[in-house]
Amino acid sequence: MTKANNYQLLQSELAAEDPWRLDGNEFERERHTQMLRMSLCQGPITNALEVGCAAGAFTEKLAPHCERLTVIDVVPQAIARTKQRMKEATHINWIVADVQQFSTEQLFDLIVVAEVLYYLEDVAAMRVAIHNLVSMLAPGGHLVFGSARDANCRRWGHVAGAETVLALLNETLIEAERLDCRGGSTNEDCLLARFRNADV
Repeated sequence: MTKANNYQLLQSELAAEDPWRLDGNEFERERHTQMLRMSLCQGPITNALEVGCAAGAFTEKLAPHCERLTVIDVVPQAIARTKQRMKEATHINWIVADVQQFSTEQLFDLIVVAEVLYYLEDVAAMRVAIHNLVSMLAPGGHLVFGSARDANCRRWGHVAGAETVLALLNETLIEAERLDCRGGSTNEDCLLARFRNADV
């Protein structure tokens, strides 16, 4: 799928009341519970980055544990929906940005990127995005990653999924934990992992 096609797909999926059934599905709730557990493994979070907020289901869980949270999404509608959902949160910085181009001088002690990287057009673009994220991860910081597996992603028309991205992440970070997350349907099959930046 091309970058333009993926962007259009995201926009159309976000038009649904509960996109990707992130609020009402037991598998998604468990996936978010495990992602939050991984995110909080080092205790309270000073400065976090969430890449790809969808409609805010995970943002709502993560935000109360962060002193500061930056949320980026390539689709303005996703930022608008999540912002509306989190309207009372004053410690969140909202940015419409592509994960490959987003840049800041800040370093984050936690970066969460889930169900995002398979929307990129090829493995080279995934590598660029990962390099960009790792450059913003504080020494000793953690990155929590989640994705549908390669087989499902390819079936959906994407180039790759979890196994491919995990291999790329292992090139620069230390994998601390991996979890197999499965639900009742073929689509409910993903891998979650937590990585640590060894540079201290």
